[in-house]
Amino acid sequence: MHIVLGITGSIAAYKACTLIRLFMKGGHEVQTVVTPSAREFITPVTLSTLTRKPVITEFFSSRDGSWNSHVALGLWADAMVVAPATASTLAKMAAGVADNMLLTTYLSMRAPVFVAPAMDLDMYSHAATQRSLQTLRGDGVTIIEPARGELASGLEGKGRMEAPERIYEEVCRALSERAEQACRRGGLRGKHILVTAGPTYEPLDAVRFLGNWSSGKMGFALAAECAKRGAEVTLVSGPVSLPTPEGVSRRDVTTSAEMYEAAVATFPSCDGAILCAAVADYTVENPSPAKLKRTAAPLTLRLTPTRDIAAALGRMKTAKQRLVGFALETDDGIRHAEEKRQKKNLDFIVLNSLSDPGAGFGVDTNKVSIISASATKTFPLKDKRAVAKDIIDELCTRFEP
Repeated sequence: MHIVLGITGSIAAYKACTLIRLFMKGGHEVQTVVTPSAREFITPVTLSTLTRKPVITEFFSSRDGSWNSHVALGLWADAMVVAPATASTLAKMAAGVADNMLLTTYLSMRAPVFVAPAMDLDMYSHAATQRSLQTLRGDGVTIIEPARGELASGLEGKGRMEAPERIYEEVCRALSERAEQACRRGGLRGKHILVTAGPTYEPLDAVRFLGNWSSGKMGFALAAECAKRGAEVTLVSGPVSLPTPEGVSRRDVTTSAEMYEAAVATFPSCDGAILCAAVADYTVENPSPAKLKRTAAPLTLRLTPTRDIAAALGRMKTAKQRLVGFALETDDGIRHAEEKRQKKNLDFIVLNSLSDPGAGFGVDTNKVSIISASATKTFPLKDKRAVAKDIIDELCTRFEP
């Protein structure tokens, strides 16, 4: 998830460091936007070190004069969290005042907004502050406050910023519920999606083959996510031992030729296809029908190119169909992936990481970049089920009217 963290001028600003660590540890990407007064309580160097991103304070960068786009931030974010939020910032948010970068970002935000107030009790209990909070709630902002105390007034503990751990839990819970609701609404309902997954095995002789290390986990996670969102899913899988996801129709194949035939036959009836399989680029020209005997002499194999599934479907694709490919590169990955996207007529391509620990074949996590004609989105290392959600989120936008 992409999190915009707004920090205002409160003594509680130091707690934002803990909140950043929690989001980063959870695999989220954080961009901090701070008010000018917030810099009196916490340094931009601290925040940029934690987030590995420059801190945004002003509309224009003091370093090179470049413009910080609040509109772009509103489009980029999956959530905005303002913590701590002072009484002044709450009042401005409620009134629609846009006199700093944080406030203009809030007014441009399309994603859910969460606010954690931080002030002394008198300021918090003042009628003006309560009106601000009531207005923000009415605007759909989630207010995260400490639980009520035991005093009759119910104000014990109010005013102080809630613990970062609970803020993190509340944001994650709310976003998870929102995602589940989107799934139940059926973001792909009525769509037929083809997913290819796993490796292919190219026979060398009666008992041996040329293959790769693909486990099929990424493709199966994609098929499961499509089914959750209401799609009819046809999964064409190479030889793997994974169980078929619920609600998915599966066809098992072994060779690249078999996967080609299955994909080409299925695609015309589909609204889209996700080509996640690690298909062999070459196959043995003349595999032996019997087991080859070991000899002292070197063994020479003649390999021939396999038929390109992505290119074939790219040529078949109609204006109503969507096509997603995958790329695994070892050098200059973005450029090579973009070349592949254009050449094979893909709507977008997912670039896999092979250099990052915990990403690649045979593991439960992955790190990807989604590359389209308009943008490149790079995500941190995540569980493959979370990666699948990011990819299907992108696919769903391609079907929006």
